[in-house]
Amino acid sequence: MKKSIKVNQKRRGRPATGRDPVSAVRLPVELTAEVDSWAEQHETTRSEAIRRLVEIGLSKSSGIKKPRVLSTSKQGAARAAELATKTIDKRIESGASAEEREVRKRKLVEGPSAFRSTRKDR
Repeated sequence: MKKSIKVNQKRRGRPATGRDPVSAVRLPVELTAEVDSWAEQHETTRSEAIRRLVEIGLSKSSGIKKPRVLSTSKQGAARAAELATKTIDKRIESGASAEEREVRKRKLVEGPSAFRSTRKDR
């Protein structure tokens, strides 16, 4: 008796891409327009915008570490200067005059005048 020919059955559906699973969400038209507007401002797609906004919302509501949000180097430098100023205000001695405290703070935040011209973020 002859051996039967082995037939490979085709798999149904699209092959796996190795990415995260899809989660469908229903959004009102107004909310979709706001998400699209936010995505346009941040030069990203609607899917990426929804992911980022959910991460931001979750990080604000719970004590989870903050999400990785893309920003420009100028925004990062401004944020760093703001945080440095707040920290300096907490630690600066209260015995010095207000003018002296401002001078010290400026020197710490901006750095020595000799190096200011060589900084790439200025």
